[in-house]
Parts: sequence; structure tokens; C-alpha cells
Amino acid sequence: MIRWCYTGDTAKAEEAFKPIRQVLAAADGLLPGRFRSRCCRACSTRLYPAGLQWYWKADFFQELSDKAIDLHVKYARASAQRALHDAPLPDQRRRAAGRRAGDTAFSFRDANFAEVIVGVDPDPANNPRLMQWAKDYWLALHPFSSGGGYINMMMDEGEDNVKTAYRDNFARLAQVKKKYDPSNLFRVNQNIKPG
Repeated sequence: MIRWCYTGDTAKAEEAFKPIRQVLAAADGLLPGRFRSRCCRACSTRLYPAGLQWYWKADFFQELSDKAIDLHVKYARASAQRALHDAPLPDQRRRAAGRRAGDTAFSFRDANFAEVIVGVDPDPANNPRLMQWAKDYWLALHPFSSGGGYINMMMDEGEDNVKTAYRDNFARLAQVKKKYDPSNLFRVNQNIKPG
């Protein structure tokens, strides 16, 4: 599935999607509505009802090379209950947030794609298999990545991967944690220990 979102005048949506439909001969449905409800939540709950087992891995990418696309195709054929999201990021280099990357915790403002590999299965007995699929997929693609992923799309990655996600901002975040949470009360996340 490729999920598109058109945020322009709804009367022009059919014309905007015409070139895509000429290339991709697949069933589709144009669903008008609010971005948040249509593009994010509604499609996901139909495909992934509550109660499923999940395992995620994440990376940022500058580009999707032919080799990376070949790997996507290879791993996508493994199962219908697994997913890859390659979300294109806006050209943040033209925005103040992109020019001032050190002012916030998020450090990959130069990335063009945020990727999350998702292993999904209804049966907890299959967790080792879906986790291994996601890890193998991620390991195959990681050499083509920018080196770190979006922190909210990671599982229990360990401190090294948390440091990689924040890059040069990690030390400053550890100092903030030391000041405001010296006992590390807020630790059930991709934890940054007080520095």
C-alpha cells in the first residue's frame, strides 16, 4: 500500500492523482476528510486493529538508492502483516528549525526520509520471528542510512542508539535531565540518563 495525502482544493484532487494512477495499476480510494483522521488514524486502524504484536526499527535517509529499494522489495515479500513507512520530510533546510538544528533535541533536520520498519503479528508466539525479520531488514538497510532514527519509532534500542539518534545534542540533553530529573524518574522511554 502507498498512502498519499493531497492537501489542496478537493475539487482538484482527482486531477492531481491522475499521473500516479496511470503508473500504479492498483485499487485505491480517494477519501476526503481531515488530514489527521483520514491519513493517520482511520487507515491504520482498519489495517492494524487493536491487540496486535508490534516491533519497530527506525532510520533516517538522505536518499533511497536503487539498492535500498531492492532491499525494500525483498523484505516486503516476507509477509502481508508487516510494514515499512518511508515518510518524506519537508525541506527543512529552508526553515528556521532546519538552520538552527542545535536549538532543539531533534538532530536529523537534514534528512529527507524518516523510515520505520514494523513487524506486526496477531500471535505472541510469533514475536521472535517478527522481531528477527525487522532486525534483519534494518541491518540490511542501515548502511544506506544517515546513521540514526526517529526516537519515537524505536523499541528498546539501548543507550548507544539513543545517543546516535540525538547525536551532538545528547550531552546537553543529559545535562537537562540531571537538572530536572536527577533521580531518573522518567525512564520508561528511550532513556537519557542524568549526566
